[in-house]
Amino acid sequence: MTLYKINEMFETIQGEGVFTGVPAVFVRLQQCPVGCAWCDTKQTWDATPQDETTFDVIIQKAQDNPQWCQASADDIIQRYQQEGYTARHIVITGGEPCIYDLHALTHAFEAIGCRCQIETSGTFEVKASVDTWVTVSPKVAMKGKLPIIDSALLRANEIKHPVATAKDIDNLDALVSRVDIANSTEIALQPISQKGRATELCIETCIKRNWRLSIQTHKYLSIA
Repeated sequence: MTLYKINEMFETIQGEGVFTGVPAVFVRLQQCPVGCAWCDTKQTWDATPQDETTFDVIIQKAQDNPQWCQASADDIIQRYQQEGYTARHIVITGGEPCIYDLHALTHAFEAIGCRCQIETSGTFEVKASVDTWVTVSPKVAMKGKLPIIDSALLRANEIKHPVATAKDIDNLDALVSRVDIANSTEIALQPISQKGRATELCIETCIKRNWRLSIQTHKYLSIA
C-alpha cells in the first residue's frame, strides 16, 4: 500500500493554467529535490521526523509550515468526504508529487467522481491514471540538477513554463524540440512572481506563437 506524505489539503479555486477559475481541492505532498530558487512552497522540501503530525493537524493548517502526515489513498478520500468538500477537481501538487506512485490516489478520486490534475516539474516519471490531467512546469537547471525527462513531456496535457527572461523561452524551445509533443498539448507561459518585464515578455510571445498566458490569479486575489 502506497503511503503519501501530506503537507496540506484544502478547498479553493485553481488560480493558474488551463483550469484557472475552477473550484478545486488541493492535496499538497511533502518533499521535493528540485530546488527552485523562486519556490513559494519551500516548506515542502524536506520531511523531517520532528515535523510529522496527524491528519487532523494538517487539515486545520492556517499558515505554511513543514508539518506533514502520512496517509493512504483511502485515508485521503475519507478525509475529503468528512470535510464535505464540493469541488470535484483535485489538484495533486507539492513539493514534487511525482516522487510518489500516484496510481492509487488518482484512481481512488476518480472512483468517487472526481477529476485529477498533477502539477509536476517534469523531473520524475508520471505514475497516475490514464485520465489524470498532467501539468508539467519544467524546472531547468535548478539547484537539484535534475534533468527534465522526455517521458514527462510526452505525458503532459499542459506545459506551463515559468518565465523570467528570454532565456527561459529558449529553454522551452529546446525542451519541446526534443520530443514529438502532441498537437493537443497546451503550452502556457507563466511570468515568475508577476514581474512586469516577465509578464510583458510572456504576452508578446504568446501572441506571436498562439500560446496561452498563465497568470497566478490566486496571488492577486490573496487566496490559497
